[in-house]
Amino acid sequence: MKISELCSMIEESIHTGKYPLENQQKNIAKSVKVFNRSDSEDLKCKDIKIEVRIQNLYTLNNYIPNIEHLPGIIEMDILDSFKMLCRRLERISSDKITNID
Repeated sequence: MKISELCSMIEESIHTGKYPLENQQKNIAKSVKVFNRSDSEDLKCKDIKIEVRIQNLYTLNNYIPNIEHLPGIIEMDILDSFKMLCRRLERISSDKITNID
């Protein structure tokens, strides 16, 4: 499997609600984008980089190929990154509301 195919599959799973998400996360799920930022499409390349992005917030995770169950680890990390970015977006929104008062 190519890295970009894995990224697209996980992104689509988030979009369609395959994973259990909180209400706010469900609202943001359609906005998530997952990109392969590696120099290769091969899961055996020496430096795998995956970007998870919501609007202008993003995380960049890197992996080495000898991690056991690498596709599953990447999937869990993408979901964790998505949830972390959702929390950041919530903080940004609540900060804006607080600063207006």
